[in-house]
Amino acid sequence: MSTSQHGAAQAAAATLRTTPAIRDRCGQLLARAREGGSTWFTVDEGAIATAAREVADATRRRYPKGHIPFHSRWRHLEAGGVDRKGELDRLMAGLPPTSRAHAMVDLTFISVLLDAGAGADWSYTESASGQGFTRSEGLGVASFHAFTAGLFSSDKDHPLQADAQGLRALQTDHLAAAFQVRGNNPLVGLEGRAILLRRLGEAMSEQPEIFGQDGRPAGIFDLLVSPLGPDVPRTADVAAHDILSQILLACSGIWPASNAIGTIPLGDCWRHAAVRGDGLSDGWVPFHKLSQWLTYSLLEPFAWSGVQVRGLDALTGLPEYRNGGLLLDTGVLRLRDEGAARALWQPGDELIVEWRALTVALLDEVAVEVRKLLHLDAQRLPLACVLEGGTWAAGRELAQRHRGGLPPLRVASDGTVF
Repeated sequence: MSTSQHGAAQAAAATLRTTPAIRDRCGQLLARAREGGSTWFTVDEGAIATAAREVADATRRRYPKGHIPFHSRWRHLEAGGVDRKGELDRLMAGLPPTSRAHAMVDLTFISVLLDAGAGADWSYTESASGQGFTRSEGLGVASFHAFTAGLFSSDKDHPLQADAQGLRALQTDHLAAAFQVRGNNPLVGLEGRAILLRRLGEAMSEQPEIFGQDGRPAGIFDLLVSPLGPDVPRTADVAAHDILSQILLACSGIWPASNAIGTIPLGDCWRHAAVRGDGLSDGWVPFHKLSQWLTYSLLEPFAWSGVQVRGLDALTGLPEYRNGGLLLDTGVLRLRDEGAARALWQPGDELIVEWRALTVALLDEVAVEVRKLLHLDAQRLPLACVLEGGTWAAGRELAQRHRGGLPPLRVASDGTVF
């Protein structure tokens, strides 16, 4: 690849690593579907109100006092009514504030990267509470205890960290033991999870300017918040999109998807023939679902560390099967061919790319209607809270009602897309 070609590829990748590009490309496909141009879906405008009612009802049930937190991995860490954040605080007692911030950021990174679909046959029993957990909650609780036990640290004297050496040396069977995986308790994608963490370790060791000499996810916190020293400035603030941008730049090489422009990996970006854009970005639809889920999940650790995070609504809705299922199960989206629900699809198939794009674009519209029903404005109910209240929970409830919890479309995912 020539210098000019490489420069064009870098420019295209930079465009695709922004949420305005996500909204623009997804909006193109929604406009096309509304005009009847989609091969796969029709859009029922009247059903948006139905979806909004489901979301508002779920929000009132889940948060009757009206205090709706952000959609975040930390909600899963509260599973079973156990205050694991308080437990972590006790373990961090005596540590300086910056070290506590580092531990929370490291934990968030690891827990989010381990949050792929667990499958219907796996569960985790927490010894301290005696409670059993499945799916995202189980993965969250298991990841919390693996982290606090030092599984991801190379330093036995400092267990509350994840570092490059510890992750590169992570053995799949050690991860399996921490997640209680046995013959009768199988976890879908176990090896893929271990590989992803090892790849994060490699990426961190190769970028000490971002992740520090020890190679820790918390290096991103220092880079954004306190680049001149270890103490968090009293006036520290950061834009949510800056957190996402740093994640997308620093972690672009860890994702298993082979999508790339030239030699530059794109991660969660996919081709769709109907999407237009400038230069080499033409025909690509970016989503960055897991990176945005990680960004949402980092909002609270940043805030707990004294950092104000602004511009939350720069982030988009998450294009995964609970949010997308909400739209199909409420009839906002309808399959032109009902038989498509019985097929097994790949993440790069046009139907799946379009479903995810329509999900992102429509979530913004559903959020407007939900705010009206709850008598709240965008400042008091940002998209991060609509998702939590919210769209994900309503999608899960509808899936349970209609299909015993299964998603409405079958996708052979590697765990970093759904």
